[in-house]
Amino acid sequence: MKPRIKICCISSIQEAKTAVEHGASALGLVAKMPSGPGPIADDLIRDIAQTVPPPVATFLLTSETTADAIIAHQRQVLTNTIQIVDELTDREYRKIREALPAIKLVQVIHVIDERSVDEALELSEQVDALLLDSGNPKLAVKELGGTGRVHNWKLSRQIVHQASIPVFLAGGLNAGNVKEALDQVNPFGLDLCSSVRTDGQLDPVKLEAFFRAVWG
Repeated sequence: MKPRIKICCISSIQEAKTAVEHGASALGLVAKMPSGPGPIADDLIRDIAQTVPPPVATFLLTSETTADAIIAHQRQVLTNTIQIVDELTDREYRKIREALPAIKLVQVIHVIDERSVDEALELSEQVDALLLDSGNPKLAVKELGGTGRVHNWKLSRQIVHQASIPVFLAGGLNAGNVKEALDQVNPFGLDLCSSVRTDGQLDPVKLEAFFRAVWG
């Protein structure tokens, strides 16, 4: 099965249209973050999300860490998916599901060491999908995504093989290494941001090269 491709850091309605035209299955809309590229205002996230045709998924990347704040955030922007990029306080996934039963939940796992594998498998019972990235939420200024770094794909492979839900792979993916990533990890989906941009703008030439590298 061909992997789904999520283009992250979408910053305008035109970028959303371009990504979908090239074959994106999902779009990442980045809200306020402590660090990293691509954050846009909540009003713009809502405007973009309203233009995206089904069945393309719209991911709200939220750095909120409590269920109440995440629920309020989604209700403001109206995406169909929430990507939780930090640790959820008290793991209140059930509270989010009860408030937003139609919304899919994706938990980011920042793959650092073997403990990341244990965390991923434990949280996989609570969410609809996992997204494996290369951030570090333990730093003084948290890295919650968009680092452009590759992490240890051997650990990611363990998670993909053992988890019972879809797993997206992120972190430093580009047209030159994506085939190796697919061979080593075999994820359900791929997630990328900086490698398909030039001077911060989504680059159709780089997009086409990436999709060609994945799909042939």
